[in-house]
Amino acid sequence: MSGQGAQSAAKKRLYLVGGAMGVGKTAACRALQNLLPRCVFLDADWLWDAKPFTVTGETRAMVLDNIAHCLNNFLSCSAYENIVFCWVLDRPEIWQAVESGLRPHGAQVVRIALTCAPETLAERLGRDIEAGVRAPDVLPRSLRRLPLFEALPGVTLLRTDGLTPRSVARRMAACAT
Repeated sequence: MSGQGAQSAAKKRLYLVGGAMGVGKTAACRALQNLLPRCVFLDADWLWDAKPFTVTGETRAMVLDNIAHCLNNFLSCSAYENIVFCWVLDRPEIWQAVESGLRPHGAQVVRIALTCAPETLAERLGRDIEAGVRAPDVLPRSLRRLPLFEALPGVTLLRTDGLTPRSVARRMAACAT
């Protein structure tokens, strides 16, 4: 690359944000999108919002292909400097599967996992369940996943307890140095 394109590629950042359901990923990523210049936000849930929600080898491969396609398009587009992506990402092999689908774009990849105390998670999800936004089975599933984020290699762990989405977003932005 030369000229403007080379400068854009060197400045690009891809924020990969994981966390259990209810930890605040979407709200924090939206706040990060508003904080960063020339930023696009992609929630992987948008790429696998199906009824019935079916998890098979075929559907997993499809969603990973969807993710790779979207992220690669945003990474190669000169209109965007920052790409923010979130998904549960609770196991190293999922992080690897997402990253292995990326073409080399020269972007800085910032790996972040959001977490919180089980009590905070139960309170947040309880409000969503009460409001009918989430099904009751989300609470035990999310609580089971919460400890998995503590053991992720090469991922910055950020706690969201008592913080606003904007405060979490500022901490996420600070991870890209």
